[in-house]
Amino acid sequence: MIALVQRLVCTLVLLLASVGSAQAQEMADHFYEWKDVSGTGIHHFDTSLLWKEIPSPRGVVQYTTDTVELFGDVEGRILYQPVTRILLDTNTLINRGNQVFSGTVLGVGPVMLHDDQFRFEVDLVTGATTGKVWLTNRIAGPLVRCQLDIVGTGMTPEGNALVDYTGKCRMFRNPAPINRW
Repeated sequence: MIALVQRLVCTLVLLLASVGSAQAQEMADHFYEWKDVSGTGIHHFDTSLLWKEIPSPRGVVQYTTDTVELFGDVEGRILYQPVTRILLDTNTLINRGNQVFSGTVLGVGPVMLHDDQFRFEVDLVTGATTGKVWLTNRIAGPLVRCQLDIVGTGMTPEGNALVDYTGKCRMFRNPAPINRW
C-alpha cells in the first residue's frame, strides 16, 4: 500500500511539474519574440594567430584565434577560436570550437554571447562556404539569443573571407536600457 501511495504522489508531482513548465514556457513566449535578422561579415584571416598545427591521417588540424566583424542587424565583433580540420581526402575544411560575440542585436545592447556549437564547412575545390552559428549562451547584457546561417560570398583583395548571414534572434519584447549607476 505504501508503494502505491508513493507511486501516486510521484505521478502527481510529475503532472504538476509539467503543467508548471508549460505555463512558464507560455509566459516566456509572451515576453520574448523571434525577429528576423540579416547582414554581412568579414573573417579577418590577415590577423589570424596560429597556435598549433598537427598532421593527421586525413590532412591537418589547426588551432587558431581569429576575428570576425559583423554588420547589419547583428553588429559587432566575434573572437573566434576554431579547431580547423582540413580533410584532404574529401577536399573539405571543417571549423568547430568556441566564439564570443560582442556588439548589438537590432540596436539592443551591448550584449556578449557565446557559441560552442557552430560549424563551418568549406569545399576546398569550389570555395563554397556554409555555416551555422548559435549565439545562445548569454555572458552579459540583455537577454538575446541568435541562430544564424552563414554563406560565403567571396574574398577581399587582402585574402579575408566575406559572408552574408540570415537568421533569427529571440529578444525581450521591450528591453529596458541598462542603467546600473
